[in-house]
Amino acid sequence: MKAGTSSNSISPSVVALIAAAALTFIGILAIATVEPDQATKQVQWLVISLIVAVLCALPHPRRIGLVSYPLMLFFVLLLFVIILPFMPRALVPVRNGARCWINLGFMMFQPSELAKVVFILALARYLRFRDSYRTIRGLLVPFVLMFVPMLLILKQPDLGMAILFPPALFAVLVAAGAKLRHLGTLIAIGVTLVVVNVLVILYAPDSMQVLRPHQRDRIRAMVSQAQGDRRFVNDIGFQQDRAMTLIGAGGLHGYGPQRSGLLIHLNGLPEDHNDMIFVVIVNRWGLLGGAAVVGLFALLVLSFMTVASRSKDPVARLACVGFAAIIFTQMVVNVGMTVGLLPITGITLPLVSYGGSSLMATYAMIGLVLNFGTARPAIINRPTFEFDTGEVLS
Repeated sequence: MKAGTSSNSISPSVVALIAAAALTFIGILAIATVEPDQATKQVQWLVISLIVAVLCALPHPRRIGLVSYPLMLFFVLLLFVIILPFMPRALVPVRNGARCWINLGFMMFQPSELAKVVFILALARYLRFRDSYRTIRGLLVPFVLMFVPMLLILKQPDLGMAILFPPALFAVLVAAGAKLRHLGTLIAIGVTLVVVNVLVILYAPDSMQVLRPHQRDRIRAMVSQAQGDRRFVNDIGFQQDRAMTLIGAGGLHGYGPQRSGLLIHLNGLPEDHNDMIFVVIVNRWGLLGGAAVVGLFALLVLSFMTVASRSKDPVARLACVGFAAIIFTQMVVNVGMTVGLLPITGITLPLVSYGGSSLMATYAMIGLVLNFGTARPAIINRPTFEFDTGEVLS
């Protein structure tokens, strides 16, 4: 037994599984509030997702590291194939102007969901024994690993999924020991570009725009609502306005399943069982329900980080940090857009929103964390990364 641990303490990987199960159960109830048929399908996806989690929990962590590069290549090829213009629409359908799915017959599979998982594994594999990332030039390969799938996902286009990659990359680099001043410089550049792009959207002509029209409209609608301008609430700002109204109507305790389902239906909230599921939760269970969901996500992320801190394997440690960053970022973006703090980006709430690919990808991460948290520590023949963010030790 490890020093400082008790035989009666619950493993953090088990805590992660309990938190995930609670979030999934809440999600199914929330989906049933507005779309009972979809809730039944979500239970079926849950069974498949649990099988995926078990398959991810079984192999030795060393084997997972060895297959990370081939899996990364496979999913990059899938992301490339689905954006080819000559792909038949029966195989690669277009939904809301985006080509994000492959029709497998029994499900609409979204490769980008699992691409984010294998990206973290490949990144952890690459960084496990290196210190080159402690220089600006050494950050090139990790950024290439990120930009290849990210740019392909943007081409679909799926901005919501693409924005998950940079925070995950920075979190893993920090955990691996990259210099904070290098990362801080890159973050400052990124923030500057975002601010400039928002200013261009608000004040520049269409010929100077970078984002697609519907993406620009969502940013304009959010800014207008923040300024108290309600001219877009029945147009490009309708979804966010309805979301904020229904969240505010939930009060402290919510309306309950019947009244909440009717109210959401009468307000015509788009994507109520998917991207807007947090609205359903707060409207049904009130502020207390929303706080409980956020608390469960905090517990899930903390459990991932605890497994990372206890792991002796560098791939396992970095992968757990990356998974935690993805889930945390996805939760923050989803909740932020429903309460009007961020523009609508079309991103699911992990474990809670309806969707087979999303649920399987998240349970794949949970299965891997269970694997890393219960595996016997391997003998490390080479020194792993350092957590010191200062100068490289001689």
